[in-house]
Amino acid sequence: MSARPSPPEYVTLASNDGFEFIIPRGAACVSGTIRRMLDPASNFSEAVTGRCVFENMNGIVLEKVCEYFLYNERNKGQTNVPDMEFPLEMCLELLIAADYLDSMFFSAYIYRWMVER
Repeated sequence: MSARPSPPEYVTLASNDGFEFIIPRGAACVSGTIRRMLDPASNFSEAVTGRCVFENMNGIVLEKVCEYFLYNERNKGQTNVPDMEFPLEMCLELLIAADYLDSMFFSAYIYRWMVER
């Protein structure tokens, strides 16, 4: 039996308007949806290619999602972390994206951010 190759360290997230973001797999897998898409046992094409296309998300929203994934990865386990800023008018779109991506921490972060504004 041959061993499965190790998954790539980076994944590509693509928006519906052609923008692509290459981020570390660990950061992207904060999302339950992305984690399941990239799971080698899932037999999804995304698991083979390391590329996830989000037909329901434009580049502006996906960019902020990726920024959050990287922000979360960089500040994991730290205290007194500065807030990540994003335009207030994007809150609804970001909440929809967080729900779709099964990222409850991102949803909670957006809610908290809105309340504090």
